[in-house]
Amino acid sequence: MSAKEEPNIDMKLSVIIVSYKVPYFLEQALSSVYKAAENIATEIIVIDNNSRDETVGIIKDKFPEVILIENIKNTGFATANNQGIEIAVGEFILFLNPDTVVREDTFEKVIDFMQKTPDAGGLGVKMIDGTGNFLPESKRGFPSPQVAFYKTFGLSKFFPKSKWFNQYHLGYLDKDKIHKVDVLSGAFLLIPRNVLNETGYWDEDYFMYGEDIDLSYRIKKAGYNNYYFPETTIIHYKGESTKKGSLNYVITFYEAMIIFAKKHFLGSKAGMLILMLKFAIYFRASLSLISRLGKRIYLFLADAIFMYAGMIIIKNTWAQIRFHDPTYYDNNLTLIYFSFPFYIFFWILTTFLRGGYDKHARTKHVFTGILLGTICITSIYALFPEDLRSSRMLILLGALWALIVTYFNRSIISLYKHNTIFWSKSIQRNVVIVGDFKESNRVLGLLHQTHVKINFIGIVSPYKDYNPNDVLGSLDDLKHLATAYKATEIIFCGKDISFERIIFWMRKLGPEIKYKIVPQHSTYIIGSNSKNSSGELYAIDISFKIANSIQRRNKRILDLVYSFIFLLSSPLIIIIIKNKLGFLKNIISVILQKKTWVGYSPVNQNVNLPKLLPSVLTTTDPLKIKPQEYQTIHRINLFYAKDYSTNSDLEIILKAWRKLGRQSPPSLTVSKMTANKAKT
Repeated sequence: MSAKEEPNIDMKLSVIIVSYKVPYFLEQALSSVYKAAENIATEIIVIDNNSRDETVGIIKDKFPEVILIENIKNTGFATANNQGIEIAVGEFILFLNPDTVVREDTFEKVIDFMQKTPDAGGLGVKMIDGTGNFLPESKRGFPSPQVAFYKTFGLSKFFPKSKWFNQYHLGYLDKDKIHKVDVLSGAFLLIPRNVLNETGYWDEDYFMYGEDIDLSYRIKKAGYNNYYFPETTIIHYKGESTKKGSLNYVITFYEAMIIFAKKHFLGSKAGMLILMLKFAIYFRASLSLISRLGKRIYLFLADAIFMYAGMIIIKNTWAQIRFHDPTYYDNNLTLIYFSFPFYIFFWILTTFLRGGYDKHARTKHVFTGILLGTICITSIYALFPEDLRSSRMLILLGALWALIVTYFNRSIISLYKHNTIFWSKSIQRNVVIVGDFKESNRVLGLLHQTHVKINFIGIVSPYKDYNPNDVLGSLDDLKHLATAYKATEIIFCGKDISFERIIFWMRKLGPEIKYKIVPQHSTYIIGSNSKNSSGELYAIDISFKIANSIQRRNKRILDLVYSFIFLLSSPLIIIIIKNKLGFLKNIISVILQKKTWVGYSPVNQNVNLPKLLPSVLTTTDPLKIKPQEYQTIHRINLFYAKDYSTNSDLEIILKAWRKLGRQSPPSLTVSKMTANKAKT
């Protein structure tokens, strides 16, 4: 062991955090780490994998003592951790995810256990998600062929407590007792430095997933044990299930298992496991695709089927009323097989464009969508040949039925998901803030600045002595207060409540309530409503119209419209376009959704704006005198995102159309802008 690898007896703990594009979760994690390290000699090492966001700035500004490594590319989890190990000098090395929160007593408890347990090579703790639910990946078994089979076919999920079927998440082991386990999670993994020197560092063949299994295996192979230690609990906002249904997750996870099998198993056992894992990739990938497709189109299909069935009944009913013959239209096959599907297509299309299929759809979106579709149908109706025309009354009755169907289907889904049929009405968010009076009012101010719609119930004091005129009660009565006032969301002030108490109350109140935390001095309110979500935050940023799903859809539709107009008129306008070949390439790129016609003016600093595709034209193109200061360009981009409308793009295109052949907008660097500013 080289001198660099020799543990520093004065440095008890080295905390290594690999971060990528989670600046505000990292800020909260570091705040909790500092509190947990108050009584232990600790160094904190953060490796930023080229996040290109606020991460580096937050660390340098708020945590200057942190040892920061700034990578110029995303090297992956394993490689970045190894960079941290190379400079770490602590007796114990803790690998910690940036989207975690540790209790104030966590470091003391885990180090004390490790020092009293000489056979301990690795240690993990109990993890809960952002709703207080236990994360089963806190303890796991090795992926043998049998384990892989049960996991692939979902038997481990159907029998979570079975020792036979759930050997992967070890569901049969009591989550509240200490156990020797096979695999620990890389989200919180404590290893003595001398053990790490013996086993080797993280295997850089893994980019993401599987590297913690590999390291856990090598720890056991070296003669040590891995311990699951539930006597302290941490929050891990993004558990193993994050984006679990995505195709990318399935392929990446199982390919990591194949790397593990090839490396550590021999003979028929390795061959069987690799075969099983390859089958699992295709099987789970197929399920993932089917599931994702089903989630996207099930409401469209339900609306279409019910609309069509209703149109058949309307046809017969109207025939009886108008012609006293319910079979009057039966021989008109074009009506049944062309006209009706045509009407339904337009009703669904216009409802979709109006946002009637969005997550937060309202009655007005459905109503205006059906109305717009009916107007389109009646307008096109006159162009139909005589034999394709039906009674206009069928269109009007069909429109009424389409409105009933769309509303009914959404009511049924809302009843199933939210236990209410009033899907068009926003679910009231009854918010309680836990903190002292001053800090709670600061947080309330942040909520008002984010334009988040809430029903503020009141403040719960962290102290037993409080003014009943100012607050609802004390923290000790939080369960009773949350029930009495029907709180649906609790925001904890990190300045006034210990992370230990926050975690305690999250577990006690359960997942029926949503939880968020405001770190001290932070302007971000951080939380996660599900272990399947990547976390969320309320930021004191302006509400961006361009982030609205309807506006984004309209932008995409207009991109296509402009592309086809440009394509049809290209024989004329290509003559005066500067880059003719680039113009044609841009049309194709926009149609293929690789570019958008108008976007932000690029600079060499990322700003916290809604993401857009790479653009042909930018917000500064119409200006005769181009701004040279970063702040000015950022402000122009900001107002474009804030006040976006479909006219915004058209105006820029009309003023900068000679640049439509440009392949990439020029990027003005901050250093250049600073230099130019200095000259002036």
